[in-house]
Amino acid sequence: MKRIGIMTSGGDAPGMNAAVRAVARKAITEGLEVYGINYGFAGLVAGDIFKMEAATVSDMISRGGTMLFSARYPEFAQEETQLKGIAQLNKFGIDALVVIGGDGSYHGALRLTEHGYNAIGLPGTIDNDIPYTDFTIGFDTAVNTALDAIDKLSDTAASHERTFVVEVMGRGAGDIALWAGVAGGAADVIIPEHDFDVEAVAAKLKSSRERGQKHAIIVLAEGVMHADEFAAKLNQYGDFQTRATVLGHVQRGGSPTAKDRVLASKMGAYAVELLMQGKGGLAIGIQNNQLVNHAMTDLFNSKHETELSLYKLAEDLSY
Repeated sequence: MKRIGIMTSGGDAPGMNAAVRAVARKAITEGLEVYGINYGFAGLVAGDIFKMEAATVSDMISRGGTMLFSARYPEFAQEETQLKGIAQLNKFGIDALVVIGGDGSYHGALRLTEHGYNAIGLPGTIDNDIPYTDFTIGFDTAVNTALDAIDKLSDTAASHERTFVVEVMGRGAGDIALWAGVAGGAADVIIPEHDFDVEAVAAKLKSSRERGQKHAIIVLAEGVMHADEFAAKLNQYGDFQTRATVLGHVQRGGSPTAKDRVLASKMGAYAVELLMQGKGGLAIGIQNNQLVNHAMTDLFNSKHETELSLYKLAEDLSY
């Protein structure tokens, strides 16, 4: 193997640039040439590919987003489109790939491996919804971004004795909501993985008010419902001076935390090591603080397990 390619695909996540940097510099250290592929699989098919040097990734470790850009490209599910991508790999002499993204990105990487181009997947998504890894690149930063907003909203909630329903991202997973909710001292955390009763939430708020707690923060995962809808349901059971706030895409941006930078660096270097061993069709993860790899096909038949012990903790501490 002489040349490897790097791409980011799907939704951007803080720490993607740190992963790109790690892959590039580890590969160059090992005597390999490195090529960046812009705009994910769309850029691969279009041949938007360039040679990277160590200096190309200077100062990238602290930058959010992705220097390689990203794009959704469902067309890559078609074999005809995959073969166009492979033609570009042949043209540039690229022997293997590192793909940084989520579930859809892994499907594309697996297709390339099946066509003879080893590809390794790194879990780059704020949602933390990838199986066989405790954390994904970008999750910690997104949680801290959400927490910062929750802390600020708590101040204004206290000033006006209001209840804020704060909607955070996560697609179908409640991890951001759980972690930010526990860290932010939320009165309740509403996630897709656990049943909830709006009337019971209202009763808890009323009980808290009777004990002197006049304001509250409810953290709502976007996979449950929209914050406005939840606020409207809550208001049916009492006047809580409810306000809905949707944090939105601000959670995808910003300089990555130290944890995300280190995680991305570890995973990026590990990906190069696996490719140099001639391995492909693998997804990298971290479990019990140890780097692991699993066959991508295993991930497609599994589901991320949310740490529901945090939900009980949130309930116990919200009294």
